[in-house]
Amino acid sequence: MPIRCITFDLDDTLWDCMPVIRRAEQTFHTWLSVHYPRIAERYDHDAMVEHRKAWFARFPELHHDLTTLRKRWLALIARESGYDETLVEPAFRVFWEARNRVALYDDVTVTLERLRPRYRLGAITNGNADVHHIGIGHHFDFVVTAARVGVAKPHPEIFTAALDEAGTAAHETLHVGDDPVRDVAGAAAVGLRTLWVNPRADITPKGCTPDGVVYSVGEVVEWVESRDEG
Repeated sequence: MPIRCITFDLDDTLWDCMPVIRRAEQTFHTWLSVHYPRIAERYDHDAMVEHRKAWFARFPELHHDLTTLRKRWLALIARESGYDETLVEPAFRVFWEARNRVALYDDVTVTLERLRPRYRLGAITNGNADVHHIGIGHHFDFVVTAARVGVAKPHPEIFTAALDEAGTAAHETLHVGDDPVRDVAGAAAVGLRTLWVNPRADITPKGCTPDGVVYSVGEVVEWVESRDEG
């Protein structure tokens, strides 16, 4: 069956996410030290990150909506240090803008440019990165976020939402992602074809049966074209 739509995970598929989050956390803490110094004095950078992680862990029911989760945490640390909650929106904006200053993997732009004329392209993400803010939104026909759907990958509903957006059947849709559980197993359970981006050549875990494996996003075009031609 020909592929009509290709969806991509974002974090760790199109860019390396961890350095981005680390820089964003540092940018946020530096901003706090200037504008809300009592919070920065109460928590140094490392202590703040640990506090945030521990607080997030208490609310698994909100892990599909990292924006809401972070804003509630911001309200908490404001109150703890004697500030009101007016800091929430500007503080979140500082973090969010830094979180969206990503360094695309070298082959991402050319890959999207080559695929765009022939396929509907979508993004499916559990995070709060914004492809339009990043500057690659014009390559995508649609974006499906966990926050909007109300569940995160690998829940089937986020993939069925993407199929609704694409207007394609599951067997006509390929999902590309780095996570063997959230991306590969999750998409396959709904009937999508799957391509695992596995740059470290990790061993395929049990329960993960991708239709294909590539080592970088730059190999996606060749893989897709070989399947369509076959």
